[in-house]
Amino acid sequence: MKIHRCARLLFTLLPLSLAAAHAQKATLVVSGFGIAQDKIDKNITRPFEAKCNCNVVFEVGNNADRLAKLGARRANPNIDVVLLADYLAKQASSQGLLEQLDPALLTNYNKLYDFARDPLKDGTSVAFTVYSVGIVYRTDKITKPITSWKDLWRPELAGKVALPNITTTQGPPTVWLVNKAYGGKDSNVSPAFNQLGKLKVLTYYNQSSQLTSLFAQDEIWAAPVGRFAWGSLLNTKKPLAWARLSDGQAGLVNVASIVKGSKNSAPAHQFIDFMLSTPVQRAQALDLVDSPANKQVKLPAAVAAQLTVGINQVAGLRFMDTAYVLANRDNWIQRWNREVVR
Repeated sequence: MKIHRCARLLFTLLPLSLAAAHAQKATLVVSGFGIAQDKIDKNITRPFEAKCNCNVVFEVGNNADRLAKLGARRANPNIDVVLLADYLAKQASSQGLLEQLDPALLTNYNKLYDFARDPLKDGTSVAFTVYSVGIVYRTDKITKPITSWKDLWRPELAGKVALPNITTTQGPPTVWLVNKAYGGKDSNVSPAFNQLGKLKVLTYYNQSSQLTSLFAQDEIWAAPVGRFAWGSLLNTKKPLAWARLSDGQAGLVNVASIVKGSKNSAPAHQFIDFMLSTPVQRAQALDLVDSPANKQVKLPAAVAAQLTVGINQVAGLRFMDTAYVLANRDNWIQRWNREVVR
């Protein structure tokens, strides 16, 4: 009778023990963009949880809001890994919010393009995706191909252009490249603002989804845009082309970093390394979520055509120094509001 009671007690406690063991799993909190989260969960979150025997929780939102939360909780951080646009990550780093990464713990580090290994030049980040910023245009409306940033000022394009707002990630590189096209230097961006103030623009967009509607409804014929939106634009079934620009395209990256004060440095390194692995980078590219920063990723031609991928395409990108963007961004926003949007 006593044995029977002991057995009953054992079976009663067993589910509670399993539940307790599950509850004791390490939890890694990742701050992310929230874009294509279903694909991220499929390609990254769930496979990594199975590999590390841990739980991964995403907190999502826009760059600025998530950066503000990091600063507000610096004394008691609740985030382990943060994914940010490069110049906002530089801002986080300058505020002492990011840890130094240990490349020795990243087995996929040497598979990255050179620009992706230390994009902030301070050891706090690696790039997990890259994209170009160029010009998309309607080939049925614009018979002479666009080959320069200066072509946005053609008379036939008056009122048919959309520009990214200066506060978007595409805004600063647009200013930077227009400035270079008109002979400006990094120390003097007046040529860009002088020209942008003269451009007859239909609208200043904040999200790439706005461009999809504007092109689909024949309201615009040309716009500077990030390559990540190319697939959506093609879905409009309008005759569109990605311009081959003699004065260059900008290259931008999104980066992964470990938050200062994280108590999960080891699994945080493992998570970032998993994101950089060839199979994961390929899966994200095949789902058109991110262009790979891992140079070993090979993709079908139809997929590659929609992304920023391959040595030849990446070699032609022009990268802004993140410290330069951070130092000038506030002034550019003021000038934009004063001289461009009137």
